[in-house]
Amino acid sequence: MSELTLTVMRLGFLAVLWLFVIVAVQVIRSDLFGTRVTQRGSRREAGRAQQAQRQQAPPQQRQQPAAGRTRRNAPTKLVVSEGTLTGTTVALQGQTISLGRAHDSTIVLDDDYASSRHARIYPDRDGQWIVEDLGSTNGTYLDRSRLTTPTPIPLGAPIRIGKTVIELRK
Repeated sequence: MSELTLTVMRLGFLAVLWLFVIVAVQVIRSDLFGTRVTQRGSRREAGRAQQAQRQQAPPQQRQQPAAGRTRRNAPTKLVVSEGTLTGTTVALQGQTISLGRAHDSTIVLDDDYASSRHARIYPDRDGQWIVEDLGSTNGTYLDRSRLTTPTPIPLGAPIRIGKTVIELRK
C-alpha cells in the first residue's frame, strides 16, 4: 500500500471518528436540556377565530352535544393553574388532550420533569374525563396520588406533571 493511500485512510477514519463524537454530544445535549419549545401562536389564533365563528352562528346551526353524554356538573375547560403556562385554558370538546414536551402535544410543557409524551386526558363513554400516565419517568399525580392506571378526574382536582398543575373546571 502506498503512503498516500494510507494517509487518506487515516484521515477518513479520523473524520468518521469526529462525526461520531459530534453526534454523541448532540444526543447527550438533547437528553440534558430537552427539545426546543416553540410558540404555536398562529395555531392558537386560528382556534380563536373558529371559536368566534361558532359563537356567531345561529342557535339551530350550533352543534348540540350527544344525548346521554352531558352531565350536570361536567367540566367545560382545562386550566393550567401553576407552572410556566399559568392561565392557559383549553376548551373540552370531546377530543383527547395530550400533555408533554413534544411539539405535537395539545399542551406543550416546558418542564424538565415532563416527558415527551407524558400523559393524556380523554373522555369515556359516560362523559367522565380520564387521565392516563403514558409511562413517564417522573410520573403524573392526581390529588397527590401517583397514577398507575387510567383514573377519572374529579372537578377541580389538581393534576401535577413536574412543576405544572392542571385542573378541570366548569
